[in-house]
Amino acid sequence: MNYTEPSSQPTPEPSQEFVSARARRRRAQRRAYFPADEEGRNALFEHLARRAFPSYELFVFSLVAGVILGVGYFFNAQSLLIFGILVAPLLTPWIGMALSIIAGSGRLFGQTVIALSVSSLLIFASGLLAGFASRVLPNSARTFTEAFTHSRLWPPDLFVLTVGAIIITVSFVRSEERPYLPSALLAYGLLLPLCAAGFGLGSGVSGIWPQGALVFVVHFAWATFFGIITLFFLRFYPISLGGATFTGLAIIAILTAATFLTGFDQWIRIQAGLATPEPARATATSDSTLLVTITPSRQMTASVAVIGVPTQTPTRTPTSTPKPTLVPPKTSTSTVTAEPTPIIGLIRASEGGGALIREKPGGKVLAILPNGSTVTIVPNDIQEVNKVIWVHVMALVNDVRIDGWMIQSVLVTATPVADWQPSPTSAVTSTP
Repeated sequence: MNYTEPSSQPTPEPSQEFVSARARRRRAQRRAYFPADEEGRNALFEHLARRAFPSYELFVFSLVAGVILGVGYFFNAQSLLIFGILVAPLLTPWIGMALSIIAGSGRLFGQTVIALSVSSLLIFASGLLAGFASRVLPNSARTFTEAFTHSRLWPPDLFVLTVGAIIITVSFVRSEERPYLPSALLAYGLLLPLCAAGFGLGSGVSGIWPQGALVFVVHFAWATFFGIITLFFLRFYPISLGGATFTGLAIIAILTAATFLTGFDQWIRIQAGLATPEPARATATSDSTLLVTITPSRQMTASVAVIGVPTQTPTRTPTSTPKPTLVPPKTSTSTVTAEPTPIIGLIRASEGGGALIREKPGGKVLAILPNGSTVTIVPNDIQEVNKVIWVHVMALVNDVRIDGWMIQSVLVTATPVADWQPSPTSAVTSTP
C-alpha cells in the first residue's frame, strides 16, 4: 500500500469563536476572585482569613529560625543565615494583615499584628542573646560583617522584597498551596535585619543597633505597601466607607514611615530648593608620630623657625644701655628628627569579607572596613595581646578619621615589613 499522507497532521489553529470563549472564561474567572455580591465577598474574605490566621507553627518556627540566625551572626556564617531563612515560618499572617486593611476588619488586623509582633520579638530576642554571647565569649579575630551588611538599606534587598511581596500575595489568593518560596523571599528582607538589630544591641557593637531595627521597619512598610497594591490589581477593593478610610490611613502611614526613615524627604527638599545638602565633614588632624619635628637646643636665642627647616640665622637683641651695642651671635643648634614614613596597609581578611577597627586591642569596635580598603599603619606601635599581634592604624571612614587597632593577620602591605618590627628612627643634625 502506498501512503501519500504524512504520518502526523499539523494541529489546526483554534477558531476565533473558541479564542473569544476562552478569553471570556479567563475574565470571568478573574472577576470570580472578588464576587460582586456582598454574600460572596464575605465568604471569600472569611476563607482567606481562615487560611491566613496565625497558628502555633508561626511561633515555633520563629524561635527556631531566630536561634539559627543568631548563631549565624555570632560565627559570621552566611550559610547559617540562609539555613535560618529556609527554616523561617510561613508568613501568611502578613497577607492576612494586608487583607484586613482593605476589608476594614479591625479584629483580623489586631490578631495578625499581635501574632507578627510576638514572632518578631522571638527573632529579636534570639539575636539579642547571641549578641550577649559574643561578649561572654570574645574572639578578637572574629568580624561581624554579616550583621553590618544586613543592618543597611540596599537597593537589591528592596528589589527582592518587592518581588517576594507580590508573588506571595498572588500565590496565596489564586492557589490553595502554601507559598513557601515567596515566603522565604519575604523572610529574607524582614527577619535578617531584625535579628541583626538584636545582635547589635546585645553585643554593643556600634553601627548595628538601631540601624537594623530601622531597616526592618522600612522593609516591613515597603512590603506591606506592595502587598496592598497587588491586592488592588487582584480586584480586592474596600467595600465600605470604614474600609476605605482605614485603607487610606494605612497607606499614608506606610508611605510616611518609608519616606522619613530612608531620608527621601531630605532629597525631595534638596531637589525643590528648600534645603541645601550638608557639606562633607573635613577633619584637620595632626599626629606627632607622623610629622617631622624640630628639637631646639638650650643655647638658641629667640628666633623664628619653619617646620622641617633648621634655623641658622641668629637675631639681634638690643640692650638697655645708652650706647647701642651689637650682641655677638651665639652658636645655635637645631636637630631635625625624621620619624619613619607611615606604611599603607591593605585589608585582606580570609573570612568575613572585612576587618574591624577597635578602640584598643580587643576593645570596643569603632568601624568595619571591607576587603580592599586601605589604612595607614602607625610605625613603632605594635602590641601582642593573648598571642595576637595588634597594629595601630588610622583610616578615613565617611570623611571621619578613625584611630584604632587592628589585628595584623588581616593586613598586607605593598612594601614588606620584616616581622612587623618598629622601624629605626633616624636623626639629622644641622649645625651652622
